[in-house]
Amino acid sequence: MTGAVTSRSIFWSRSAPLALAVVVATMAIDQLHKWWMLSVYDIATKGRVELAPFLDLVYVKNIGISYSLFNQESMTGQYLLVAFALVASVGLWAWLNWSRGTRLMALSLGLIIGGALGNAIDRLRLGGVADFFSFHAYGFHWYVFNIADVAIVAGVVGLLYEFLRGESH
Repeated sequence: MTGAVTSRSIFWSRSAPLALAVVVATMAIDQLHKWWMLSVYDIATKGRVELAPFLDLVYVKNIGISYSLFNQESMTGQYLLVAFALVASVGLWAWLNWSRGTRLMALSLGLIIGGALGNAIDRLRLGGVADFFSFHAYGFHWYVFNIADVAIVAGVVGLLYEFLRGESH
């Protein structure tokens, strides 16, 4: 008698529950923060608010992607960017489940997918991505970003760390 054959699925794996929890938590935290900044704190009417000599709060609606590349002023353009985020998220989800990734991979991909979907929600609701944090020092201003962007960067760093450790599947 032969051993049981295990089949792979692009939809669900042992890493999927952790990744899904991170996706949902990332989206919820991102959207709650954006709602609070726009509706309660009303950053749009306050202009630039200095929190520290290197950090300001400001409202910027980014109609492009990182660093305002590929600006899309029309809703059709925003829908195309939403479609790209959805396709990328499905691809990352399939990669996670097909590869039987580690916990770090599940966490990292969950952060990237959650961040991408959080920004996609903004595109549908606001016609662009709501960004608030502005780091600057010595006359250099980094781009304005949000919690979803932080999640995406943290996820990429996690994937790079796993890759460099050589434990990726």
